[in-house]
Amino acid sequence: MDSRLNAFLERAESVLARLEPLLPAVRAPVDWEKSLAARWVREGRTGYLMPLEVTLDMRLSDLIGVDHQRAQLGRNTQQFIDGLPANHALLWGSRGTGKSSLVRALLAEHAKAGLRLIEIERDHLGDLPRVVEQLQKLAQRFVLFCDDLSFESGEGDYRVLKSVLDGSLEQAPDNVLLYATSNRRHLVPEKESDNAHWQRGDDGEIHPSEAVEDKIALSDRFGLWLSFYPFTQEHYLDVVEHWVGELAGKAGLSWQRDGEFDILAVRWATGRGNRNGRCAYQFARYWVGLKMLEQHP
Repeated sequence: MDSRLNAFLERAESVLARLEPLLPAVRAPVDWEKSLAARWVREGRTGYLMPLEVTLDMRLSDLIGVDHQRAQLGRNTQQFIDGLPANHALLWGSRGTGKSSLVRALLAEHAKAGLRLIEIERDHLGDLPRVVEQLQKLAQRFVLFCDDLSFESGEGDYRVLKSVLDGSLEQAPDNVLLYATSNRRHLVPEKESDNAHWQRGDDGEIHPSEAVEDKIALSDRFGLWLSFYPFTQEHYLDVVEHWVGELAGKAGLSWQRDGEFDILAVRWATGRGNRNGRCAYQFARYWVGLKMLEQHP
């Protein structure tokens, strides 16, 4: 009998050893007193919050030329932190114009007041109920941040997301808010053909306007819309001047803006086909680094 029992136990141990790598690892809960941000990571059929190391060097004053957007989202975030009614926000517009930077700057501004940031990918938004469930009893205030939320033609996922947003966010606890960025106003492609035959669709649809309404209804889940527009040349040069001043000051480099400097900055943007904040920051790093290299051959 003992030999049969031992054989059974050995076999059971062998089976468990094979199954153990397939089971999700036991994850320690995030210490929100120490962690300011986390990312939702999909694992099998569930997921977990992975703490992120973040720097708080992005300031609201670093965002040049977006005063209206900064004030609107700042006010909404302050209401949220104070426990007052606040809206989910959609930041849409041209790439590199400060949408994501504004959200991260607000984290730096309000981290001491208990604001925390959780990054979640578009493809993982179906897990929102699980994420919200983990946060609802915590003391901190959480912004769920989805960067680059958009859908291509033919994708039906936006309908699933509408249902998830309705269920998870309309009844979300007071300490959870969703901020999303997108290059598209309504998150899905809009075509001229959507409105060309509004009385009767080309494919025989009797009420094509209802199909258009269905496509743009997703963005209606966000109570606050903020638009970010392409930079003018002067706006771009002002941002370049700001970042060169910041980087040069840290490096102890003396400099002065002149016509030659502006020409170099414009050429840099033209060569990349972009005239935005990201491009301005990249040029500033290039120019300051070059000048420092010239001083220390």
